[in-house]
Amino acid sequence: MERYNLMTNNSGDQISSSVGIDDAVAQFETYEDYLDSQITATDLFYLEVHHILYSLPEHFKDEEIARQLVELGYRGSGETLKREEFNNRKKALAEAMLAREQQKNALSSFGLKITCPFLQALAEREGSNRTGQMSTIIFIRDKNSRDQEISGYIDYAHRLKSEDFTVYFKEKKKLLPRTGDLRYIVKQCA
Repeated sequence: MERYNLMTNNSGDQISSSVGIDDAVAQFETYEDYLDSQITATDLFYLEVHHILYSLPEHFKDEEIARQLVELGYRGSGETLKREEFNNRKKALAEAMLAREQQKNALSSFGLKITCPFLQALAEREGSNRTGQMSTIIFIRDKNSRDQEISGYIDYAHRLKSEDFTVYFKEKKKLLPRTGDLRYIVKQCA
């Protein structure tokens, strides 16, 4: 006695993801922005006074000198990343975000021959649920090994994130509700 129902809701909601490799790298678009974040108004004031006192040529810009001082480690809070290290971390962050996006969107059902109509319906909805374009609630009613009826509602998108569905699509494991799903009920059958 197996019973499956699928309830689907299409929506355009975007799911945000974050990768926390390095706050400084993630927060600033360019190395210059990173250096500028460590320059204070007081620093610029003293550089301007320095220009006036020593009559430096106009092509010496206070911001550029301040950036050089921060980059050399003479000014700034904490340890300053070198340009090469900043760029390497920025590249690693971009690669990690791309890998995470690809992993999130990899379909468990891709390339499998699925014969069960229920699993075919899940396979059709898998991509949309992974990207957040669709929400699917699965109702399952079955019996366990002790002849107890198990029923529950499963949030398909949540389960896709928390476990590998390949075993279900290959029919090596039966999809059943768990205590952590939306609703989980066990009844003694008479």
